Amino acid sequence: MEEFINYILKFGNLNKQQTDFLMSKAKTLELHKDEYFSEAGKIPRQVGFLLEGVIRFCYYNNKGEEITYSFSEENHFVSDQQKFEAQVVASEYIQAVTDCKLLVFSKKDWDEIGNTIVGWEAIKGLIEKNCLLKTIERRSPLVSEDATTRYLSFIEQFPGLVNRIPLSHIASYLGITQQSLSRIRKNIR
Repeated sequence: MEEFINYILKFGNLNKQQTDFLMSKAKTLELHKDEYFSEAGKIPRQVGFLLEGVIRFCYYNNKGEEITYSFSEENHFVSDQQKFEAQVVASEYIQAVTDCKLLVFSKKDWDEIGNTIVGWEAIKGLIEKNCLLKTIERRSPLVSEDATTRYLSFIEQFPGLVNRIPLSHIASYLGITQQSLSRIRKNIR
């Protein structure tokens, strides 16, 4: 739980009473590999902070193909934030790639934190901006690079994930087939 508080304190100052209040609203959730944290067609009910494991964000395109567009590992927030805040139906999936342990906050508790802790909205805004920038930063170069360069960029951005997640998810993220990924991996060894 210390990781969570340390993460929050990167974006603003909170006193002991405020961090204790924040932690009093958190519940622990364990997800098994392949279980969903949030599903398309359902309203997201919670925001999570990943303590252990790897999560992926994905959707199905108009051809019915599963597209992974982001990963999250330990010490990062996990949520479909816009849909969660608006309490509207999600259009994407958030799925455990490995067994995961998260701290979670219900919508009611998340709102109560915002109404109780002075300055929380500013902290939350900075966290959301940071998460968005990282997603854009990781994703945008992938569009213009060849497959080998995209894979090497993936290894650089997610050094701890290559051996933790299925190749099918990496291939989907890179926009290539699993066979192409196997060839690329073989050629760079």
